[in-house]
Amino acid sequence: MKRRSFLPLAAGAVVAFGAQDSANPPAKRKGRLKQGVTAGVFRGKQMSMDDMCREAAKLGIYGFDLVKPEQWPILKKYGLVPTMLPPPFGGTIPDGINQTENHDRIEKTLREGIDIAAAAGCPNVITLSGNRRGMADEVGADNSVAFLNKVKAQAEDKGVTICLELLNSKVNHKDYMCDHTTWGVGVMKRVNSPRVKLLYDIYHMQIMEGDIVRTIKDNFEYLAHFHTGGNPGRHEIDQTQELNYHVVAQAIADLGFSGVISHEYTPVGDPLTSLAQAIEICTV
Repeated sequence: MKRRSFLPLAAGAVVAFGAQDSANPPAKRKGRLKQGVTAGVFRGKQMSMDDMCREAAKLGIYGFDLVKPEQWPILKKYGLVPTMLPPPFGGTIPDGINQTENHDRIEKTLREGIDIAAAAGCPNVITLSGNRRGMADEVGADNSVAFLNKVKAQAEDKGVTICLELLNSKVNHKDYMCDHTTWGVGVMKRVNSPRVKLLYDIYHMQIMEGDIVRTIKDNFEYLAHFHTGGNPGRHEIDQTQELNYHVVAQAIADLGFSGVISHEYTPVGDPLTSLAQAIEICTV
């Protein structure tokens, strides 16, 4: 996926926010949940980052996930928050923290990413487990815990949350290790840090497990961020797919969630119409 392939800034790079453009104030946001977007929801329209941020702000979006740090001043211009630092600061989908040979390299870039995020008010940094490649899940968990234990103090000190993402290994990311909530939560319990949590991607976990609302309720303390997407196909979260996202959003809001639920789907219809509908569905 292209969103996972961004290169990190050079060491020591400073990300500076510009002033918010008073001519582009964000729309008043409705509901109890802070909603975000990824660039993928705008596919189908030829739009610059300025265009995407302008339209997102008009619709009442809070933040933008997985945007390169050098583009964060554009978000600020429209009153949007950079809500998730993209890979590969915390590794990539195939090459992540479950392999000890990756630890030194990822530790260096993740520490850099935490500092960049903290300086700019970005609350989350993504990390990935990596693929199994024949490794037992227990060994991968041990390796992931060892890695996260090395970096958690910095995340705690800086007020940035490291988010290990749950992805499906059935359709999109064959062999990915962190593909079930129980595996991810097991790692979280052992690391035991308020700044190391899971990115619960609802689309991916619907494919792997289903039972979304119950799973979120049972494991809420370990979840820091959510992604949406319709199943099957990862398209709109409307009536064309199998989940009732309004019910899911209601459950998340009722738990007192203070983080961000970000839309990450590829629209079939007009992107702006689809995004407006997704926002309304998740407004509770």
